[in-house]
Amino acid sequence: MAEANAGAGTATAAGPAEEVLAEAGLRLEVDGAVATVTLNRPERRNAMTFATWRGLAAIGRSLPEGVRVVVLRGAGPSFSAGIDLSMFSGEGEGFADGSDAAATDRFIAELQEGYTWLRRPEIVTVAAVHGHAIGGGFQLALACDIRVAADDVRFCMKEPALGLVPDLTGTKPLVEIVGIGRALELCLTARTVHAEEAARLGLAEIVVPRDGLDAAVAELVASLLAVNPGAAVATKRLLWEAPQNTLEQQCAAERREQIGRLRELFGK
Repeated sequence: MAEANAGAGTATAAGPAEEVLAEAGLRLEVDGAVATVTLNRPERRNAMTFATWRGLAAIGRSLPEGVRVVVLRGAGPSFSAGIDLSMFSGEGEGFADGSDAAATDRFIAELQEGYTWLRRPEIVTVAAVHGHAIGGGFQLALACDIRVAADDVRFCMKEPALGLVPDLTGTKPLVEIVGIGRALELCLTARTVHAEEAARLGLAEIVVPRDGLDAAVAELVASLLAVNPGAAVATKRLLWEAPQNTLEQQCAAERREQIGRLRELFGK
């Protein structure tokens, strides 16, 4: 897909260095148990670059231990218009031809790290999605545990129309949510899914008017923080394991997690 550049830079206890975030077009705010990650290139509808994906990975690596909820949002009129098309025109870091398969594999894995950390059991991740959520932006929303969408949202898996495939961890949750037939239809037509259909398909757990998005996210975050932290972690771990487990395996996992909760509750 592309060629690797230098690493992510020096991180602080509260997240990556400011210059890393600025280059990535990201903003990070940590308020106690809540971290808010804002895609901050509104003049480009928060189009993503390699620096963006590296910056997201750096945030994941340096997230303060006390954070329980991470909110992903976009500045301006859109969540994210997806990959910055200027990268196809030779501006800045460009695409490789894939001739060195091993190097390209390593590089794509580096970019995917910007998405995979959002599934960690010790945090709950919430995508506050409005306007365009295209390609890599759609996949970023899919990487989150819960999606709160404004009624102006427009989801689209654009990569096949550009001659590419979705490679930022989005294919697995998409198939799990909508099924393989619908996932094929959405990806191979690269059509737009609006809010009503997104709710019907399960691509958004909550849909609200655009001017109510912030309040809906704040209410959800407050509810998430009201749950016992240890129980939240154990339950997320259970639910993420469930699709791959047999019933017998899942029953055993439930017993294991409950034993851990009982020991903590009763100081054993």
